[in-house]
Amino acid sequence: MSDPTVFERIIDGEIPAEIVHETDSVIAFLDANPLAPGHTLVVPKEPYERLRDTPPELSAAVFEAVRELTPAIEDAVDADATTVGINDGPAAGQEVPHLHVHIVPRFEGDGGGPIHAVVGGATDGEDADLEAVSAAIDAELG
Repeated sequence: MSDPTVFERIIDGEIPAEIVHETDSVIAFLDANPLAPGHTLVVPKEPYERLRDTPPELSAAVFEAVRELTPAIEDAVDADATTVGINDGPAAGQEVPHLHVHIVPRFEGDGGGPIHAVVGGATDGEDADLEAVSAAIDAELG
């Protein structure tokens, strides 16, 4: 058995955190290394590493918490907008192997960019072969 992640240790009360929301299945706390005031992590209490591993009812509970928390966080820190994101897997920058959703308040002129800036820019739609990708996704969904 592997060592518990930092999130599991927060959930178990071993590591202190500023908890802003908690249900039977989800916990949300302020990020210890925030990108902005109010930067919050929403985490399922069960330790699923990736979104694809998470049971549908638990992922629904996580996203319901995100939906409820986002306007509350914006209002609490007087943010102009919010970026919501998941680093789903190590290649996407996931540092803690436990699913978590970032709610990052955004402020006019904060220097942050749109989600398309995450990987350095969009590809040309023709280069991406949108039809082939769409067909492959459809085939995976069965």
